[in-house]
Amino acid sequence: MAKRKIRTWSEAELIDTFALSKNEGDQSLLVEWLHNPVLSLDEAEKITFKKILKEVNANITAWNEEDLKMNFIAFVIDLAGLKSNPRYRTYYEKTVESEVEGYYLKTKTDFMVAKGILDLVKIPYFHFQEYKREKDPNGDPIAQLIEAFLVAQTKNQNGKPMYGCYVVGRLWYFVTMKDKNYDISRAYDCTIEQALSEIIGILRKFKEILETRLLD
Repeated sequence: MAKRKIRTWSEAELIDTFALSKNEGDQSLLVEWLHNPVLSLDEAEKITFKKILKEVNANITAWNEEDLKMNFIAFVIDLAGLKSNPRYRTYYEKTVESEVEGYYLKTKTDFMVAKGILDLVKIPYFHFQEYKREKDPNGDPIAQLIEAFLVAQTKNQNGKPMYGCYVVGRLWYFVTMKDKNYDISRAYDCTIEQALSEIIGILRKFKEILETRLLD
């Protein structure tokens, strides 16, 4: 069997090829998700929060991608409570692929929340992309996130919205996608205490949305 050619897409090419709309029309999904994220931490979590806030402020300009993941992002995900359980699983460095409207899409997601069995992904709900620089030589993080969304929509076939985020250095962006429309939040600077609190609160709110609305 001939090997399929893997194409690197830009955000603009995805919009043009798949007739997508960005930040147009009804943005209620994103607005609801980001609205007033309340974060309550226990004493142990407060210690972790203060530690990673100090670490990110001291080292964000020096960290490479792996440093950022291991020393910061992993702790944010843990504080958000996004862990595998009997209802869904978390995956790291997982490749997703599918034919979408006649085009073969394949991309690697840094972190994913999905219904699955062991390493088999069944229904993806949340994708996370992270890069150190705004435009990485190996791809555009928002383009790869949208590509993962398109693959997930094709696989899921349930009409439910997709949620995700991408990180560029200190800046976090949250994204929702419903049908052909996707919306991107403002940037949240994780070196600022209030913004970091909001980031974790938003991720916890996604967990609530997942468990009450997205799971079958």
